[in-house]
Amino acid sequence: MADILASLRSLMASQSPPLDALLVPSEDYHQSEYVSARDKRREFVSGFTGSAGLALITKNEARLWTDGRYFLQATQQLSDQWKLMRIGEDPPVDVWMSDNLQKEAAIGIDPWCVSVDTAQRWERAFAKKNQKLVQTSTNLVDEIWKNRPPAEINPAVDHPLEFAGRSIAEKLKALREKLFSEKARGIIITALDEVAWLYNIRGSDVSYSPVVHAFAIVTLNSAFLYVDKRKVSSKVSSSLQANGIEVREYGAVSSDAAMLASNQLDQATGVNSGQNGVYQNDTCDNDLIWVDPASCCYALFSKLDANKVLLQQSPLALAKALKNPVELDGLKNAHIRDGAAVVQYLVWLDKQMQEIYGASGYFLEGEVTSKKILNAPCRETMKLTEVSVSDKLEGFRASKEHFRGLSFPTISSVGPNAAIIHYSPQAKTCAELDPNSIYLFDSGAQYLDGTTDITRTVHFGKPSAHEKACYTSVLKGHIALGNARFPNGTNGYSLDILARIPLWRYGLDYRHGTGHGIGSYLNVHEGPHQISFRPQARNVPLQVSMTVTDGFLGPSFAEPGYYEDGNFGIRLENVLVIKEADTEFNFGDKGYLSFEHITWAPYQIKLIDLSILTPEEIQWLNRYHSKCREILAPYLDKNEMEWLKKATEPVSA
Repeated sequence: MADILASLRSLMASQSPPLDALLVPSEDYHQSEYVSARDKRREFVSGFTGSAGLALITKNEARLWTDGRYFLQATQQLSDQWKLMRIGEDPPVDVWMSDNLQKEAAIGIDPWCVSVDTAQRWERAFAKKNQKLVQTSTNLVDEIWKNRPPAEINPAVDHPLEFAGRSIAEKLKALREKLFSEKARGIIITALDEVAWLYNIRGSDVSYSPVVHAFAIVTLNSAFLYVDKRKVSSKVSSSLQANGIEVREYGAVSSDAAMLASNQLDQATGVNSGQNGVYQNDTCDNDLIWVDPASCCYALFSKLDANKVLLQQSPLALAKALKNPVELDGLKNAHIRDGAAVVQYLVWLDKQMQEIYGASGYFLEGEVTSKKILNAPCRETMKLTEVSVSDKLEGFRASKEHFRGLSFPTISSVGPNAAIIHYSPQAKTCAELDPNSIYLFDSGAQYLDGTTDITRTVHFGKPSAHEKACYTSVLKGHIALGNARFPNGTNGYSLDILARIPLWRYGLDYRHGTGHGIGSYLNVHEGPHQISFRPQARNVPLQVSMTVTDGFLGPSFAEPGYYEDGNFGIRLENVLVIKEADTEFNFGDKGYLSFEHITWAPYQIKLIDLSILTPEEIQWLNRYHSKCREILAPYLDKNEMEWLKKATEPVSA
């Protein structure tokens, strides 16, 4: 790590002007949450593997900013060459640089890896000391990354209408109507999931997200896809051409953005109207270029006339979040198959924990009787680890129809590791399962008809009264949010408190948001809406046909003698669909909304302190469990169904 920093500092000094600092973000050219191996530049320079973070290298310091999900993980992974900066507790990076770097300092960025929003915010912060943001001509990290993974040539594939629900032509028509209404003549689309959704294509360029590394430009009369042409088969090419979309090389987006700015792009390509074009250039006075400041990179923005740019959230973000009936049906079906896989996993794991570790199991609360594994000659092959059991879970999912892979790295975590919010177990260092500790698994899959995300927390031994109280508080918040009814126009910021109140009663809380949208065979985390305490959750109201998760981390505690951030973590997570609510009244004629659960897997009864639940909460739990039995029955064998019946037996206080 010291060699990497020394090499970077040498390169920084050789720039013109010499750089006083270099910023290395987590994002790729498309501001993606999950990036390909060759784009993990921040991980390469810092050693920190979390999905969110920003590295700053100065002449004599190296600092890494990350959020509360990763505080413990970053502490464990960063070397003594680095200092952790905790977002929400320490000064933001722009404030720190403005306060601590000298006047007229030159701070380097790769403009392809920084969004317009971020770059402009930094520039405003630097102004008071005449510090300047310097766009490097190449990425300095790439120059010193000797064994950088090569670019992969993965094929782009059509996403059939039977799963997409809306044709490319329909989507382009709606987009152009939106452009026209906003006085725009074109839009640069940079978010990978938006490109994939608009053109009904999918790929495998990024692990866990079925997207293709590509840009798109759409004008009132033309459309372009910028992608490595080696990825585009004749079949996909024909489909795109039939919809008036011209395929161009990935790198051409830079020069074409400049041509778009000078209103020469349509003329230069000879594309005009086409089957999806609806406006003629000579009959419309629209003169703005639309870019999303949160997802468009500063490099492309710099090609445009800033006075003729519409800096506004992409219209595709909301269009993609509002699921059509085909997508909703697909998501529901995917979650049923996924729920069956989770139940099959729990049945298998319950049996293994009893046979190998002498655990009392999923249903009973007895002490561990004997650990058969202790004296077994083949202990290493018998033992269950966080990785080996998560691999088994993936196997159950892989047997299901339309399975295409996982939707994010499975968080399979035992005891203290469960307190690391986005824990990522590694085969060489992961923990062995422990019948006396809580086990949390947060996982999901990509199916052709939908993306899934579910979290359950279980205990195969005897949970303490304290663990039960904490689990039950998390469950109460989970139920409260899922049962909410609220007027049209309500945003996720307003609902976030519902999930926290049961925890607040004990003086507990969690450091991250509560719910996120989920894609339709796309990204597992999808906006523009969210349920969170963060201000951006106010930006978009929750609307009918959106998906949102109802899940969060429960409390984690540090007991005397432990050197971890806690000894357990608890999280429960379901995917919900927003629907119209049938209310007795309709105050203000607003219309009211509610949630529909589409995730099906049991909550562990022995972790619940039933005395803490209200009669209404117990009624909800019994009703949900009854639906689990009914919905999952066709996908389970006799033994699995017997286990599920026992796991979902009605309870009373």
